[in-house]
Amino acid sequence: MDIRHLHYFLKVAQHKSFTKAAQDLYITQPTISKMIKSVEEELGVVLFNRFGKQVELTDAGQMILAQAQDIVNSFQNLSSELEDLMKLKKGHIRIGLPPMVGSSFFPKVLGKFREQYPNITIQLVEDGAKKVEADIEKGILDIGVVLLPTNEEVFHSFSLVKEKLMLLVHPSHMLVNRESVSLSELTQESFVFFRKDFALHDRIIAECVRAGFQPRVVYESSQWDFISEMVAANLGIAFLPEPICRELDAERIRILPLIEPVIPWHLTMIWRKDRYLSFAAREWIRFTQDLFKRRDTENEAVL
Repeated sequence: MDIRHLHYFLKVAQHKSFTKAAQDLYITQPTISKMIKSVEEELGVVLFNRFGKQVELTDAGQMILAQAQDIVNSFQNLSSELEDLMKLKKGHIRIGLPPMVGSSFFPKVLGKFREQYPNITIQLVEDGAKKVEADIEKGILDIGVVLLPTNEEVFHSFSLVKEKLMLLVHPSHMLVNRESVSLSELTQESFVFFRKDFALHDRIIAECVRAGFQPRVVYESSQWDFISEMVAANLGIAFLPEPICRELDAERIRILPLIEPVIPWHLTMIWRKDRYLSFAAREWIRFTQDLFKRRDTENEAVL
């Protein structure tokens, strides 16, 4: 017995006639009679008493009627829900973003996406890139933004932003008038870092060690604005991505290019290769990819 059998049963019960039910369903009367007969044989009960062309539900038929109606309604609701999902009328996406990414790039992206898909809900989780990557791998998040490099065997990805880190110093710092600064010149400095669950934490330490010194970290934070305020209070120096630096107060903080080495800040969107993605999540990926491609094209045109 399947949903079609129940649908036919309900039509006969509604019309109290096999002939009228068949006409309503655009099938032949022998077809519906055979269908009801097969249900009765499967259940081992008689569903209808036949009185010529008229039929009445038996007590067994009455008992099944309410259940059958609930099942058919549930199935129709399920079909409608699936249709809505496939047409992207609704859905839910879990997205992980490092705090810097959320504040700098994605409010406009989220706004445009919501304009087009108002009934798709988005759960944003702000965490360091290492935590975001780990949560996507575990299935806690659907999609996330992390720093390159990432595990290409585990994740699909596409590039979002290619920028670099800049050096932040207090206006009274001895390097403030320099056009650029090499990392090896910072061996005696006090550093304000992101926390250990941020990819930049390990990235900067690795570059310092490669330059011949272990950085002296005096403060750690998860918020870029707090880090910049620590620099403005002359409590240390810091590195922040170039797009973030454009939002800082140039009177209170000096921003200098870092060279030898240039530390890249390349963002990529990732999702698991071996895990199912909802229609809404797939549309978010397509939408975001198109948006950033258009932005890159427009920037190239300006240049």
